[in-house]
Amino acid sequence: MNWKQIVTIVAVIALMTYLYELPVKGLIKPKDESGHSNGVMASKNAAARPVTQVSVEAISASAKAAVGPALAGKIAALEDQLSKAPEGAAKLAVKKQLAQQWDDVNQPAPAGFYYLDLARKSNDFKDWLNAGTRFNDAYKFTQDTAVQPAYVANAVEAFEHARKLKPQDLDAEAGLGIAYVNGGAPSPMQGIGLLLDVVKQDPANHNANMNLGQFAMKSGQYDKAVTRFKTVIAQKPEVEPYFYLAESYKQLGMKKEAIAAYQKCKEMMPDPAFGERIDQFIKELKD
Repeated sequence: MNWKQIVTIVAVIALMTYLYELPVKGLIKPKDESGHSNGVMASKNAAARPVTQVSVEAISASAKAAVGPALAGKIAALEDQLSKAPEGAAKLAVKKQLAQQWDDVNQPAPAGFYYLDLARKSNDFKDWLNAGTRFNDAYKFTQDTAVQPAYVANAVEAFEHARKLKPQDLDAEAGLGIAYVNGGAPSPMQGIGLLLDVVKQDPANHNANMNLGQFAMKSGQYDKAVTRFKTVIAQKPEVEPYFYLAESYKQLGMKKEAIAAYQKCKEMMPDPAFGERIDQFIKELKD
């Protein structure tokens, strides 16, 4: 069993409750040139909140509690090494190790802070891209409204720098689009526009389709969400898009299709606790 996969899908299930509770007031349905809805809705909730200072030390402390004492001990040893390392290349090397270590335990927020620090020093495209991606993930998997604006602001900084270095890179464009929709731009439509431009250039783009599908779910446009998630799955079958696909089918009243998608989730994640949760979802559909 892949521990990182288990952490991810548990977070996805927890996210579903939050997803359905998101406010819809003030959301905007964009339309394409033909006048049809693109199946997305954007929220301004993060933009409406002030950005507070969030330190890597505070984020790391809570993340250590989540990963357990053994893994936390390895990270603490690296942090101690960082505190003693001289300024310059030696300290940056330890920060890179810390970023990778946090990646290994599926904790994007502290990893993002270290990648961001590296990027600010190196102005390297890959460091900026890594930082932005981690902060988008951190925003996605937290319900702490106090830290969300900081994650969004850091993601925007990272992806905007990445795009300056490689304006045509679709990963950077999609990442910036997601950050903008999450509240990093005056109008979330700026983010939707970037995501739609990405799928126009690359119709099968995983990141853009995945997020457009989630935005479609937030707006209640589950038929559009189904199309997005099926596109993602066609490229690479994974638990997360299958779970969202099952939820979308369920909301559409397509019970047979929802059950089949849930079964796929169970097959791809043979964890007893997860399997019991999926069986419960299936039972509710059959009753």
